[in-house]
Amino acid sequence: MTFSLVARDVDGQTFGVATASKYLAVGASVTAVAAGVGALATQASTNVTYRERGLRSLRAGLTAGRTVDLLVEGDPDRERRQLAVLAATGAPATWTGRRCGPVAGAAVGVDCVAVGNLLRGDGVLGAMVETFESARGTLAERLLAGLAAGDAAGGDRRGRQSAALLVASGEGQLHLRSPGRVDLRVDDDPEPIPVLARALRAHAVLVAEPDPATAVPLVGTTVRELDADLRALGRTEGPVPLRLAAWAEDENLEHLLLPHAVDRLLRDELRRHVAARAAAGRG
Repeated sequence: MTFSLVARDVDGQTFGVATASKYLAVGASVTAVAAGVGALATQASTNVTYRERGLRSLRAGLTAGRTVDLLVEGDPDRERRQLAVLAATGAPATWTGRRCGPVAGAAVGVDCVAVGNLLRGDGVLGAMVETFESARGTLAERLLAGLAAGDAAGGDRRGRQSAALLVASGEGQLHLRSPGRVDLRVDDDPEPIPVLARALRAHAVLVAEPDPATAVPLVGTTVRELDADLRALGRTEGPVPLRLAAWAEDENLEHLLLPHAVDRLLRDELRRHVAARAAAGRG
């Protein structure tokens, strides 16, 4: 009752899964990812033990195909399971039991595989793979593009409720603010994929680095514009740089602060907050 896209980046170290379903909190049970190791999605009548057992198999160096075999053999409910596995090297592997609800199946790409059941049509999985393979950007952005394409092609025939995106690259895993891990979920919303897209955009800002080369000096017109925007947000006391710093810290954007200049991404975020405040006022 879910459609998912499992993918590997060209570096062979970054893996991810994007998933959506007309079911509460699909990300709590479907996805499993380990940087440098592989990724999998377990769904239909989901066997959550497949996640840790599957990653353990991949860590031991087994192929995606052998991992699938090990997981489904001996499972008395395997005909109700659906599974997709991708290892650090080699082709993806899948399993779709005969008792998974129609339309059910898989579409395999070079570094990705889409699986789904109870789909609205046969074109859902192909749209996911095709869009992922033609998309640009980070692995997370391409996975989300593929998931959105599957939704646009029909998705879960029962409707929409939840979606999730999980990516791990092995870089900066010990740090909270890290581009090496994306772990975002929308657990209960009538339009979960657009909400997930907004969360991914917010995550990109949260993990970004300031760019001194494109920053604007804190002088003249820039200071006056910042003053007006900060006042629109109720920040009226003190010099502009101090007010900007206080606002950035409250919004978890202090990593974008620069001495004597304003980062363009930070400037854009300030404008976005001002526009949102104005829209809320009009509403």
